[in-house]
Amino acid sequence: MAQSKPASSSDMHQEGSSRRDFLTFAGVGVAAVGGGAVAWSFIDYLNPSADVLALASIEVNLEPIEVGQAITVKWRGKPVFIRHRSEKDIELARSVNVEELKDPQSDDQRVQKPEWLVMVGICTHLGCVPQGQKEGESRGEFGGWFCPCHGSHYDSAGRIRKGPAPLNLEIPEYTFLSDSLIKIG
Repeated sequence: MAQSKPASSSDMHQEGSSRRDFLTFAGVGVAAVGGGAVAWSFIDYLNPSADVLALASIEVNLEPIEVGQAITVKWRGKPVFIRHRSEKDIELARSVNVEELKDPQSDDQRVQKPEWLVMVGICTHLGCVPQGQKEGESRGEFGGWFCPCHGSHYDSAGRIRKGPAPLNLEIPEYTFLSDSLIKIG
């Protein structure tokens, strides 16, 4: 009968070491997967909700808007002014010496089609909503919009002409899908 050789302490140390290494690797692996799952959930939580994504862009039918009339639509929680400008409004906007403006932009830089002005209706001074969209409201000294909070006057192209506002009213990204339909955003 063959005698088995007693296990040496180095053999037992190697066997215990490999078990310990396996358990360490397995524990680290489980912790990494768990941490990844928690991180993924948190990052996914920060993404915009479905109702916000739905408002990322809107389509507006321009057909019912008469010349000289303006409407306000809501996009991403902000008022967007859309004005069907008259020939007089367009001529006034084009006749301005751009070099004299606080925020120099020509009328052509602010519109895609001269008769349609589309811009975010928030004063660039302190975030008020300027008057001039509704019939009978003050349009300021330059026939555009007037912010009564601090006296900013905008012209018929939405450019700052007088008052504390530092910039012109913002032009959002928009495209004409047809002659009477635009997509904002």
